[in-house]
Amino acid sequence: MLPINNTARLAGLMYLLLIPLGIMAMIYIPMTLIIDGDIATTMANIKANILLFRLASVSVYLVQLVNLFLVYLLFRIFSKVNIYVTWSMVILIVTAIPIAWVNELNYAAILHILAGDDPSPAQVALFLNLHVYGINIAQIFWGLWLFPMGYLVYKSGFMPKFVGILLMIGCFGYLVDSFIFFINPNFEIKFAEFLFLGEVVMTLWLLIKGVNAEKWHEIKAN
Repeated sequence: MLPINNTARLAGLMYLLLIPLGIMAMIYIPMTLIIDGDIATTMANIKANILLFRLASVSVYLVQLVNLFLVYLLFRIFSKVNIYVTWSMVILIVTAIPIAWVNELNYAAILHILAGDDPSPAQVALFLNLHVYGINIAQIFWGLWLFPMGYLVYKSGFMPKFVGILLMIGCFGYLVDSFIFFINPNFEIKFAEFLFLGEVVMTLWLLIKGVNAEKWHEIKAN
C-alpha cells in the first residue's frame, strides 16, 4: 500500500485532472458549439464538429472515472477521522456518477437526430435543454460531497482547518446555483464560480504539502 503522502499527492493529481476535463466538457465545447437562441447555427456547428461534440461526452465519462479513483484515495486518507462522514462523502459523489453518465444520452440523441434526413430543430433544442437540466441535477451532488469532505479536513488535524472551511462554503455555491436554475433557468450569475476556492486550495495542498504524516498515523493507531 502506498505511503500516506504518496496517496495524498495522487489524490491531488486526480483532483487536478478534473480541471481540464471539466472545462472541456462543461465550458469550452458548449460555448464553442451551442449558441443560445440560435438553434439553426447550433445544429450547423455540431454537424460541422461532430468529433468535438463527442469529446464533450468522452470528457464527462473520464471525469466520473477520475472521481471514482479520487474518492477511493480520499477514503483511505480520511476514513480514520470519521468513518460515517467519510462514507457519506463517498455516497454523495458516487451518486452523481450515473446521473452524469446517463445525462450524456441527451447528446447521443442529438447526434442521432442530426444524422437523419430532416433533423428537427425542436427535438435538438429539447435534448440540449434536458442535458442542461441533467447537469444541474448532478451538480447538486457535486456540491453536497464537498461538505463532508470539508468537515473531515477541518476535523482531521493533519490538514489545515481553513481548507475544510473553504470546502464547506464551496458546497453552497453548487447548491444555490442548482436551486436557482430550477426556479429561473435564465439567471446568469453562477455563485460556484466565486466559491470554488476551496477545491483549488485542496488540490494544491494535497499535491504540494500532502498531509501531516505523523498526525495521520496517530489517528490511524487510535
